[in-house]
Amino acid sequence: MVNKNRSLEMALAAARVAADNKGQAIVVLDLRQVTPVFDYFVLVTGTSRRQLHAISEEIDQVLERELGDRRLGIEGYSESRWILLDYGSVVVHLFDDETRSYYDLENLWASASRVELPAVKNATS
Repeated sequence: MVNKNRSLEMALAAARVAADNKGQAIVVLDLRQVTPVFDYFVLVTGTSRRQLHAISEEIDQVLERELGDRRLGIEGYSESRWILLDYGSVVVHLFDDETRSYYDLENLWASASRVELPAVKNATS
């Protein structure tokens, strides 16, 4: 598994990229005390298929360029209602509004703590 600080750095970088691309309701969940499978989830809502694609592509580029991390897997890109980017210890979930409400991962993983995102604009909008 990736170093815990490295996982947080990846999650925060993904959140920053999402904010820079006008992602909404950005949340980073710390899952380290909840499951041994993942360290962090990054949850983001987008307003269109094009925006979700742009956010996912930019996250891939930034994590590879700045942190040297490559995505292990991707799901949902063609459907674009829920795009899942798997970086091993960090999983990024990009949703349209309806799909995010339906799956309600914040409630499903309610025992996970939220990471404060002071430098991320739109983090609570």
